[in-house]
Order: sequence, then structure tokens, then C-alpha cells
Amino acid sequence: MTTGLSPEGTHTATAALGTLIRGHRLRIGLTQRELADLSTISVRAIRDLEKGKALRPRADTIRLIADGLRLGPRARTALEESVSRGHQGGAGRHLLPERCAPPVPLHPLIGREAEAAILAEELRSGAERLVTVVGLSGVGKTRLALEAAARLYESGFPVLWHTAPDAVTDCLPAADEDPLADLVADCAAYLQGAGAAPTAPAHGRRPGGGAAPAPALTALAGSASDELPPVALAAALGDREALLVLDGVDTARLDFARLTRLRRELPGLRLLLTADTPWNVPGERLFLLAPLDAPLPANPAASGAGADAPAVRFLFARLRRVRPELLPDEQTLAHAAWIAHRLDGHPLALAAAASWLSVCDLPTLRGIVETDPAAVLDHLADGHSGSRLRDRVARTLRALPPEQRDLLTALCAAQDTPAPDFGLDDVVRLTGRPLPDGGRMVRALLIGGVIRPSTDHGRSGFRVPCVVRAALAPADGTGVTAAEAPAAVAPAPAA
Repeated sequence: MTTGLSPEGTHTATAALGTLIRGHRLRIGLTQRELADLSTISVRAIRDLEKGKALRPRADTIRLIADGLRLGPRARTALEESVSRGHQGGAGRHLLPERCAPPVPLHPLIGREAEAAILAEELRSGAERLVTVVGLSGVGKTRLALEAAARLYESGFPVLWHTAPDAVTDCLPAADEDPLADLVADCAAYLQGAGAAPTAPAHGRRPGGGAAPAPALTALAGSASDELPPVALAAALGDREALLVLDGVDTARLDFARLTRLRRELPGLRLLLTADTPWNVPGERLFLLAPLDAPLPANPAASGAGADAPAVRFLFARLRRVRPELLPDEQTLAHAAWIAHRLDGHPLALAAAASWLSVCDLPTLRGIVETDPAAVLDHLADGHSGSRLRDRVARTLRALPPEQRDLLTALCAAQDTPAPDFGLDDVVRLTGRPLPDGGRMVRALLIGGVIRPSTDHGRSGFRVPCVVRAALAPADGTGVTAAEAPAAVAPAPAA
């Protein structure tokens, strides 16, 4: 009988099946002879299957091998589907459903068109295969990743999405019946390296979305069968290009050796991470996401002052969610432009401020922001993300080296206006260090998201965002205390 496959397609399909069998066998430490004894299948048949020489394995043969391997329901189904793909000519393609799409965002994309276009094109073309989007919590990393993933999906890429358990989500989770959800979770845990995969009491869904790692994967970390998750994903994808998104991942837990193995098994895979810090590995494309542009209004009372700025458009859209009757008249846009500027264009801070329109009018909100921007950083309705903003920023500040925290505090203490710019010369003056050292410190602070670029005063400068100021000196005594972030920066010792 013929399979309907070309010789090349037959080889690809049977090779994928053989790789799966070999991976499962190695995972539990069996030799081919021991598997033959347990399954009652001959050693030669097992050898032929693992080498991809058995062109049409019988369903009973696969069932007996699955019994001998003691496979669970999910692994058994994957093995059987691999055989079905070989019979149907799929060469690894038929496991992928048409709905293998990214999650659905909760809000429209505003003000990130250029960033989304660049990121999507770099990933689609293969110019970059590993991209890490970094930025301060709440700046919109997940939303940008959703847009880039959607654009790749429209161009034909399957999108595999995994959200870390403690990440702040900005999307509707994928359907629970997604057959690849568990496999994607396994690969995410695999990339966390030996001993890093979180344990789970039982196989299933994590609270709040995402799939829990299979118990077998926890035992897998560091074993001789490390290759199993990449092999299983390769069997599912075949030779297709695909995008794997790890949203809110802790890069400190990732294992570069395992990434190398994953990329070797799937040469068409693109990997997109959203994280607080870079991975700092070879081949990583660091994509720094700053807050939305919110220039200083030349005249805050002028007609349409800053109305076209991305932060103003974002804020006005959120204000309309609270007060649908608001119209984009001159005075409303002037108030919105000033609020957006004082909150440094930080999206989650703007969303939190907009929630206050349920208890006050827009002029009153502007007055509060002018007096104390930190007062409106707690979202009145969204406890999941808004009220945790300061906590997350404070955690970021605690993770900074002491000299960087010291510099941030000194910059805040040296301010003459609520949101002044500073330049490299100010950093050199405050630290007493040479210009290259000052440049490296500024770059590190930019990557951490705790300062942002600014051109308000006609020069290339930087600013400490209000959300960082609030975390440095919180009114309620939480966050980074004065003891943790001294107000003076000790100059470098004399050479």
C-alpha cells in the first residue's frame, strides 16, 4: 500500500514519530531491548521505528509501545497523532489547528504603530530570531507583543503563546481546549533549565490562565531526556516557521543551552520574550520600550495643545471609557495633554488616572495631578494591575545595583521643577565618574525602564518618571526607603 506521501514527506513523518519514541524511551531510562521486553515488540522493529525506517507502523504496534513506555493520555495521543500525520501526508503539519492564534487583546493599540511594525517585520523576515522586549512594569510590553504576534499570524505564522503565572495580563486567555497549550507550557518550563521548572500538584490549568507544566516535566529537568519538549514541538510544527511568545518571563531563570537545543530542533522558530530585564545571551535583540510620547505642552491652555501625542490619545480613550460624554474640545484636550505630560506618558499610570474621573471632573483631576501625581497611581477599579503598579516598580528598584538607586535618588533630590530633564553631564557631576561610566549607568537605567528619554527643552535628555519617584519616596512608607536608596551619590575613589 502507498501512503500518498513523497519519499521526502514519508521520511519526515516517520522520523518525527521515531524521535518521539526515542525521547520517551530515554526519559524513563530504557534500552531498546528493555522496551522490546515491556511492549512485546521486537528490538528490530523498535530500532526501525526510531530510525524512521518503518513507513506504515500498525496502530496496534504504537499502542503496545505506548503501553511499554507507560505513557499518559496526552503523550499517548501525541504519539498516535504523529502516526496519523504520517498516513495523511502532513509531515508534522496536521497537529497545528487553524486557531493556533495569539490571545485577544483587551484594548486597541494606541501610539505604538512604529514599534509594532519594526518588531513584526524583524521577526517575520527572520532578521531576528530572539527578541526581548524590556521596559518598566505597565509600559505596554504585552500589548506590543500581542500586536506583533497578530501581524505574524496574519502572514501565516502559527503563534504559540505562554503567559508566566504572575504576569499582569492584557488579553483574553487562549481557549482551554487548545491542544498545544500544554506543549507550549512544557517548552516554557524546559527553557527555565534544570531545577527551575515550577512544580504543580496536578496536571491542569494555572489559576488566571495558562497551562500548568506536566508533572513529568518537573522530573525531566536536568535528566538525559532534556530534548523531549523541543522534539515534541518539532513534531507538532514540522518544518513550519512559527512564533513562540513567553510573556512576563523571568529571564534570570532561562537556560541558554536549552534555547540552543530548541533552536536547533526548530530552525524556523522565532522567540519573543517580554521581561523586566534582558536575557543577555548571544543573538538576543534587545527591544527597549519607553513610555508613550507626552511632550510638554507649549501652552497648556492653547487650542489642541499636544492633542496628537500618543499619550494624549491613549489617555483620552481611557477617559471616554469612564465618561463617554466627553468630547475632544479645546479645553478637554488641554487638560488631557497636561495630565499625560505630568504622568510621563506611562500607560498604566494614565489608565489609573482616568479611573479617577468616576469620582471627580477633569479640571479637578488635573489639579490633583499637578499637586501630587503619585496620588492617582492607584487604579480605583482594577486591583489586579493598577493598584500593584507601585509595588512592581518598587521591586524593580530594589533589584538595581546600589549605585544606580543612589543616582536616581540624587537626581530626584536635585530637581528644581516637578519633572526636569537631566543629561550625561549631570550624571558625571553627581557621580564624580568619567563620561564613559556615566554613559553606561544611563544606558542601564534606560534598559531598566526607570528613566525615559525626553526632548522637552530642545536637547537630548532624560527624566525620572513619576511612577519611579512614587516608588522611591512613597507616602505610605512602602517601596524603596531612604535607607535603601540614599540621597547622595558617592563619587568614584581616586585612581
